[in-house]
Amino acid sequence: MFKLIGIIAGYFFFGFFGSICGLFVGSFFDRMMAYGSGGMNPLQNALRQAVFLETVFISMGKLAKADGHVSQDEIDHVEQFMQKLGMTAEHRLQAISWFKQGANPEFNIEATYKRFMAVCGNTKNLKQMLLVSLIVMALADGHFHPAEEALLTDIAARLGYGQAAFRQLLDMVLNQSRFAGDNAAAALDEAYKALGVTKDSTDAEIKRAYRKLMSQYHPDKLIGQGMPTDMIAMATEKAKEIQHAHDLIKKSRNI
Repeated sequence: MFKLIGIIAGYFFFGFFGSICGLFVGSFFDRMMAYGSGGMNPLQNALRQAVFLETVFISMGKLAKADGHVSQDEIDHVEQFMQKLGMTAEHRLQAISWFKQGANPEFNIEATYKRFMAVCGNTKNLKQMLLVSLIVMALADGHFHPAEEALLTDIAARLGYGQAAFRQLLDMVLNQSRFAGDNAAAALDEAYKALGVTKDSTDAEIKRAYRKLMSQYHPDKLIGQGMPTDMIAMATEKAKEIQHAHDLIKKSRNI
């Protein structure tokens, strides 16, 4: 939108060369609207990707150890996560080192999150994708331990989420996971929760909530902000779950 405005305004005031300048200025603002101020510089993508991955694996280690022991299910989840990323042997060793670092009871995550917020904090969706990844990790062993919830609440606060915002995201992720299979037809209540709306929400409110969530998980936007390309599969899976929930609500309302 700003790109078009820039071209028209530049041409109107300064002619052909003004339209070119308007194109660059408009592109700058379009990128800021899509990715957030922290995602405007594409040259920083490699740094954001590195910091994102380091924070993910350190946090996974901290989360796995939160209930006192690292379960085999949690180890398997991390192994599958690395396989999905297609990591080389060298990168796997680094990821395992980060995981062990986070799992050390003496390790304090404060510096990790200060760095993450400094590098990725002003991007539009990376904070949410990090938190979603960790919620999924917490559910890997089939149990949501109070210590895990407490740690996630602390991490959410470090990312700038208030208590209510975190609880809403947690509720949405927990319910979105129920739409991965073919049994969605019996889960209308969960469908509403997956979109962060209620049965009393209007059709327009539901549509807005659906579009906002789909935008947050849009692959191009996440890559543009610096999310590692191989992690896009997770975002795509969440988008499918949201789509299932929305389809079920539409069907129930005949819209």
